[in-house]
Amino acid sequence: MSRGRNNTKFTFIIFIIINIITPSSFLRFVQCQLPGELSPPQLPSPASLDLLTEIAYTRLENLTYNLLSTKFVQDYSFCIQDPEAEWNAAFNYSSDVSFLTACMVKTGDVTQRLCTAAEVAIYLDNLQRGGGYLKPNQNCNSSGWVSGCEPGWACRTDTEEPVDLKNSHYIPPRGSNCASCCEGFFCPYGITCMIPCPLGSYCPLASLNNNTGRCEPYAYQLPAGLPDHTCGGANIWADARTNTDVFCSAGSYCPTNTERQPCSSGNYCPMGSTDEKRCFKLTTCDPKTESQNIHAYGVMLIAALSTLLVIIYNCSDQIITTRERRYAKSREAAVRTVREKTQARARWRSAKEAAKKQAMQLSSQFSGRFSKRSPSDLDMAKILNRTEIEETPTHDSKRTELGHHLDIAYTKDDDQISIASSDYSEPAKRNTKKNKNTKEKEKDINTHSQIFKYAYSQLEKEKAQQQQNKNLTFSGVISMATDKDTKKRPLIEIDFRDLTVTLKGKRKNILRSVNGKIKPGRITAIMGPSGAGKTTFLSAIAGKAVGCTVNGTILINGKSVSIHSYRKIIGFVPQDDIVHGNLTVEENLWFSARCRLSADLPKPDKVLVVERVIDSLGLQTIRGSVVGTVEKRGISGGQRKRVNVGIELVMEPSLLFLDEPTSGLDSSSSQLLLRSLRREALEGVNICMVVHQPSYALFQMFDDLILLAKGGLTVYHGPAKKVEEYFTSLGINVPDRVNPPDYFIDILEGMIRTSSSSGVGYTELPVRWMMHNGYPIPHDMRINTEESLTPTVNMDNENADDRVFSDSAVEEKSFAGEVWQDVKANVEKKRDRIRHNFLRPTDLSYRRTPNVFLQYKYFLGRVGKQRMREAKTQAMDYLILLIAGACLGSLTKASDQNFGYGAYTYTIIAVSLLCKIAALRSFSLDKLQYWRESASGISSLAHFVSKDTVDLFNTIIKPVVYLSMFYFFSNPKSSFAYNYAVLLCLVYCVTGIAYALAIFLDPGPSQLFSVLLPVVLTLVSTQNHTSSFVKDLSNFCYPKWALEAFVIGNSERYYGVWLLTRCGALLRFGYNVHNWALRLSFLLLTGLAFRAVAFIGMVTLQKK
Repeated sequence: MSRGRNNTKFTFIIFIIINIITPSSFLRFVQCQLPGELSPPQLPSPASLDLLTEIAYTRLENLTYNLLSTKFVQDYSFCIQDPEAEWNAAFNYSSDVSFLTACMVKTGDVTQRLCTAAEVAIYLDNLQRGGGYLKPNQNCNSSGWVSGCEPGWACRTDTEEPVDLKNSHYIPPRGSNCASCCEGFFCPYGITCMIPCPLGSYCPLASLNNNTGRCEPYAYQLPAGLPDHTCGGANIWADARTNTDVFCSAGSYCPTNTERQPCSSGNYCPMGSTDEKRCFKLTTCDPKTESQNIHAYGVMLIAALSTLLVIIYNCSDQIITTRERRYAKSREAAVRTVREKTQARARWRSAKEAAKKQAMQLSSQFSGRFSKRSPSDLDMAKILNRTEIEETPTHDSKRTELGHHLDIAYTKDDDQISIASSDYSEPAKRNTKKNKNTKEKEKDINTHSQIFKYAYSQLEKEKAQQQQNKNLTFSGVISMATDKDTKKRPLIEIDFRDLTVTLKGKRKNILRSVNGKIKPGRITAIMGPSGAGKTTFLSAIAGKAVGCTVNGTILINGKSVSIHSYRKIIGFVPQDDIVHGNLTVEENLWFSARCRLSADLPKPDKVLVVERVIDSLGLQTIRGSVVGTVEKRGISGGQRKRVNVGIELVMEPSLLFLDEPTSGLDSSSSQLLLRSLRREALEGVNICMVVHQPSYALFQMFDDLILLAKGGLTVYHGPAKKVEEYFTSLGINVPDRVNPPDYFIDILEGMIRTSSSSGVGYTELPVRWMMHNGYPIPHDMRINTEESLTPTVNMDNENADDRVFSDSAVEEKSFAGEVWQDVKANVEKKRDRIRHNFLRPTDLSYRRTPNVFLQYKYFLGRVGKQRMREAKTQAMDYLILLIAGACLGSLTKASDQNFGYGAYTYTIIAVSLLCKIAALRSFSLDKLQYWRESASGISSLAHFVSKDTVDLFNTIIKPVVYLSMFYFFSNPKSSFAYNYAVLLCLVYCVTGIAYALAIFLDPGPSQLFSVLLPVVLTLVSTQNHTSSFVKDLSNFCYPKWALEAFVIGNSERYYGVWLLTRCGALLRFGYNVHNWALRLSFLLLTGLAFRAVAFIGMVTLQKK
């Protein structure tokens, strides 16, 4: 501590020496040049004295410029940014040197009374120690105490030799001709010399107050035992925290250090002012006012900001609403036009058929009368004035509207479907001329109306074709499958052999020895009791199994490649309805279509795809409705489920996985969903779905069935229509009026015992299936095989269950062993997730989706709409900031003594806390949606950057909202722009930290950390008198950087008489005026670094 105090003392000494030597050098110059003319009787005329003073001051300026480049100023640079400007603001008396002239006239020996560097060191050392009694020195000690040692008095040197004022080691003897200190100087207690008062001070001669015994306007008293001693001049210039006697009082201004004027009306004068400061317009400034009342500007700024925000939110929402309304009008107009054309075509066909029928009747009548020749086609064509019979598909004259459900009936002959599906593997030959005409036609489709007309005309054609093929025969299915105009998609077939999934760490089989194949163009249903591993099987073949060991072989189109190579054309519908609740149904579908469909697909075709899905899923009536969240109700649960499926359908997948898509749906909604999936299957889509006890009508719509027993063993895998036949062969018959799927699942659950005549227990069914297909039987299951060969033996279900699933039994371990096994399993699970997230296999889908920049554009539009619909939440954030700014601005004024240190400390805590909590919503509320989108191949970078871009609006506006109250209530001396710049960087920094907290932590802990971090880090940053470890730690805390920037920006507006106060405060806080830009750059870099960490965490730790 002593070493630090010595450094501080040396710094203060150096600074004051620079500022004291200059005027004393000037006076010594005058005395040297005119040695006999400085005494009052020998002074020339006043004009000559002024001329000599001006010449002397010119020499003073030259000397000052020489001193500016010395080491003295460099050592004191932590509180001086521009030495020349600081000297001019504190000690440039060129405008008025009357106080110097008056002192020359009064004493005649000014240079003999000025303090040397050694005497200044004694005074500053005393200030550093708290401002008590001075240490004894050569002139003032217990053995010798002259009147010049008293406060406000000074003496001249005992010799006539020139005094070396730069000498910091020698104190000249002073004891002769003691007198009161000159006006404009101060004479400290305990030393017998004078120091000039800085600009902004008021140093008149004191007068005795007989009532108090003090020498006013100062606080010292006359010494006892000296009856002839009178009050002198000023006695101290120190930090404003300890003494403000020489400071120009608030409400007044001091043009010189010997003159004080009251502040006039319309102006304000803070303490230490050298001139009046004009009040702004619309403010009130009474006479002798210390500060101007600028609350009106705060009210105006709040009103302007509120108006701007209201305009932005309302106009943006209005723009979105108007745009959607225009789209809706275009769409409705297109629907009417297409419907009218369809009805007109239907009427024309009806009229044509009637005319044809009448012509045939007339022809038969004429032929009967004149000849027996039957009418030929040529004759009928001539009657109709046509040269060729049109071969166009007929429409039902009573067509329904576009928004109605599709009524599609499918043949139940499995062989027909198989043949139709097999034809999809052959590429269809396209008509070159027709394609060319189609492309030329698409070039002419530009407006929304044209696009919707194109889309709905195509939908009408598809509906007409579906109506025509309503009752398909075998030849009809073949014709439809081989139709050249039918759109075909890339086919994906999955073949799995001996598929076994084992839970890591517990050696428990979730799936075991599953064999089979799921084919394109077919709907495969996966059924089984709870715990049978249905979702695990779906995740295993979809490449999403995490924390498990997958053994066996999975072939994609007969090749051993990763299924992730086809990620762009694979859809996965999760069991939970993971959709964006603050978007409409159409917006959810359109975003998925834009990001996942081929970038080369024309916009009219994209519109057709989306409209087809909306129409097929029966979402026409709610397409413009917000989906809704837990807090804000939207569409129904069944409609939400269909939207969940539609998000995957709009990307036109070749392979579609669905995890219980019919759960929570009524019978009609389930059938509507299955019809839509059936249409996808007709285009060659491989559909595999987990279903939990479907109705018989739904069960009839499945092509294939995979039935699993508990333990993940296969009981049946084949055509759904033949499952009853297979179980009948085992002696298990479905009773009348019982739904077969329910009956089979009840058997596998053990709720229904098989008849004794069948001789097959439910635990033997997996073995029977293996024997039926010739699959290898695991060793531990062969005992059931041997017993099952004896039909008269019906095993006890419970004992058999223990034997069948004996492989799941795990050896008993100690408690520590189990804990270690769980920890190891969790680590492996996280490792698998990270490996899956960074897995980048070769893309075999050959679909070029939009690049990162296009997806960033789509994300911007989506996030912008979401923020607009959260306008009330945003408004509440702004309101809380306004209240916080008003309270802190009113209760914690920006104190002049510490340059607003306390008020800015509370500001950092409040702004950090409020902005962090608000920023948590950006990534904590839609984690599930992000995980789903990322798993489908949508860019994570576009997702992150778009949200950060939209949040920049809040980053820019929130500092203005807070300062509009805080700044105009606390009224600091630093400008609004300075405070805004610091607060902007602070908000950017804490927003990045909030991103990381939201991504790495759950919502509860992230909110807790958002509250604790600002408080704890600010407390650490404000510990000035503590251990070196805490000080080093505070250098890495963002509140210290922000607080230092705030204080530096405010302290730079304090100069002149405030110079000692500024340097003392910055020294006490450990700040440096040169670090303002550096601290802001630290805040920005910290915000950027935490954003990078948050993005890495988002990509690395995501759950699929």
